[in-house]
Amino acid sequence: MNYQAIKAIYIFEMSRMRRTLFQSIVAPVISTTLYFVVFGAAIGSRITEIDGVSYGSFIVPGLIMLSILTESVSNASFGIYFPKFSGTIYEILSAPISFVEITIGYVGAAATKSIIVGTIILLTANLFVSITILHPFWMISFLILTAMSFSLLGFILGIWADNWEKLAIAPTLIITPLAFLGGSFYSISMLPPFWQKITLLNPVVYLISGFRWSFYENADVSVYLSLLMILVFMLICLIIIYYIFRTGYRLRV
Repeated sequence: MNYQAIKAIYIFEMSRMRRTLFQSIVAPVISTTLYFVVFGAAIGSRITEIDGVSYGSFIVPGLIMLSILTESVSNASFGIYFPKFSGTIYEILSAPISFVEITIGYVGAAATKSIIVGTIILLTANLFVSITILHPFWMISFLILTAMSFSLLGFILGIWADNWEKLAIAPTLIITPLAFLGGSFYSISMLPPFWQKITLLNPVVYLISGFRWSFYENADVSVYLSLLMILVFMLICLIIIYYIFRTGYRLRV
């Protein structure tokens, strides 16, 4: 394992975050805080609590997950797409490093940025409502695994995209709607039985449910099923990345 190569890619990607601090950290935190204030004030006045948890506190895990999902995909996809766009991808491919080291460097940096944003949002939300984390270990585990798995997805999308428009499709038209429909602001038990079954086809439901369970022990599905879904999703992404580097798909164009 070439740790020096991993370190070089990781530091380069993290330095980009420092150069674009407002876009990388401040903007998503402000956006999520506005979601919290608007939804908490508008809907919280009508729905006082869900499963014994005040509505303002209930939506905090969903808002953190929403931010983690979008930031992970965006950071990882841009991180690998820009070298393709500028042509420097060939320097990386010709270097004596494996696809494993390339993936760890880019995905590790993207996941780190997302976790930083999620942590800041958690601390910010604590200023508005009372938050209880009953299972800190599981909370951290779900946070890290979700950031890693969706950074892997973003890495795949960054390789697949061949223009800037395609790069923005997934976060805007796929990830965000799935997060909104995945129980970020409500419990799926509040839906009619038919729509509950339909909603269970949304993979984001399992991520949000498991993450919320680590806070309040309230979950729409089993926490072990949530963990299994994350691991399966991560495995699928790893297989796709292996295939991409094995065949050179969208890398050698």
